[in-house]
Amino acid sequence: QVQLVESGGGLVQPGGSLRLSCAASGSIFSINAMGWYRQAPGKQRELVAAITSGGSTNYADSVKGRFTISRDNAKNTVYLQMNSLKPEDTAVYYCNALYSEEYLEVWGQGTLVTVSS
Repeated sequence: QVQLVESGGGLVQPGGSLRLSCAASGSIFSINAMGWYRQAPGKQRELVAAITSGGSTNYADSVKGRFTISRDNAKNTVYLQMNSLKPEDTAVYYCNALYSEEYLEVWGQGTLVTVSS
């Protein structure tokens, strides 16, 4: 089993920055990929960024050039650095991990990001 705990959300003005953290625990050796999703009010959850165990990354078109996903293997933590934030980035951000040979899925509890002046 893998457990995820997110932190780092909050209120930020347009154009500002935030860094989200997702700490993994449990069977971390079995993690294949981790990602960040977001869900705005009245909208479906969408992939924001993902990183594989090999270090490959991919991003939603809407955040390319503004957001960066990275990981610290020593801390078992994945980060989402968000720059040049826009009001449309407002959402609950969820950390996700795929683990084991069966690619089981686990979610964090979510952290709210609000971009507003």
